[in-house]
Amino acid sequence: MTVGEVEGAGYIAQFWLTFPGWFWQHWSTNSPVSQTILKTLILRITFDGAEEPQVLAPVGDFFGIGLCEVASFASRYIGMSSGGFYCSFPMPFHRSFRVEVENLDALVDTQVFVNVLYQSVDSLPVDTPAFHAHFHTGENPGSEPLLIADVEGQGMYAGCTLACQGRDLNYLSFLEAPENVFIDHDWDEPRIVGTGLEDYFLGGWYFREGPFAGPYHGVPVKDTLRSSVAMYRLHENDAIHFNRRLKFVFQNPWEADRLQTFRHSSVAYLYLDRPAPAPALPSTDDLLCWYRIRDCDHQSIP
Repeated sequence: MTVGEVEGAGYIAQFWLTFPGWFWQHWSTNSPVSQTILKTLILRITFDGAEEPQVLAPVGDFFGIGLCEVASFASRYIGMSSGGFYCSFPMPFHRSFRVEVENLDALVDTQVFVNVLYQSVDSLPVDTPAFHAHFHTGENPGSEPLLIADVEGQGMYAGCTLACQGRDLNYLSFLEAPENVFIDHDWDEPRIVGTGLEDYFLGGWYFREGPFAGPYHGVPVKDTLRSSVAMYRLHENDAIHFNRRLKFVFQNPWEADRLQTFRHSSVAYLYLDRPAPAPALPSTDDLLCWYRIRDCDHQSIP
């Protein structure tokens, strides 16, 4: 469903969205409700008449939490504000943009409310980069690289959201995986190697003090019993620039026999020198990747 389309040049400055299908609807008490719609409601944004969208991701993941649950947090560019979802990444367009929402949920229908604040201009410089959001999800035995982004062209990596959940309870060793960033000619060996997955998100010791939210990094959800963590890291002055290509993965250095299986989903935020198609979505069953979903229904009457 197309919810908005604009012709001309300019940039999206603020994107806000909400929908009632994930919490109890006090005005329609017989309507089915399921938190899985946070994964099966898909956001698409297409710039400049491209055939495929540059933004393609489940709503929950795009706005910061991919675990089929909501927690209020506010950062500089993404957040969840007590039932609302927002994104403030500037999204330039030279000729047009189109916003679409698709509901893949087999059970839950929902209304969708969208507010897109955009600035029109006569024209943009021809070298203005295009905003992209790339979604990835899957199961990892623990020893394989966890892919966040793999792109060609010139551009800038501006951060990511990442949610992980261990198959077994009380398991967080997926947080031992440091970032490995391959850039341009440094393709056989990473140019950037971190010290641990939680360290990239500017935490430490498996986020021992629990959830927190900052302007550029945070952990909106940490549930150690259920082996679930949702994280975000956003870049401004520390953005990673590349001229030809970039690949960003988390790679656990532990021996495989010390590791256990986990599942993950992520969204990478990128600016590229030209609009490029976002990676295709997996099947609906693969979108609903989690071993368990915490019941955290929300009261809807103020």
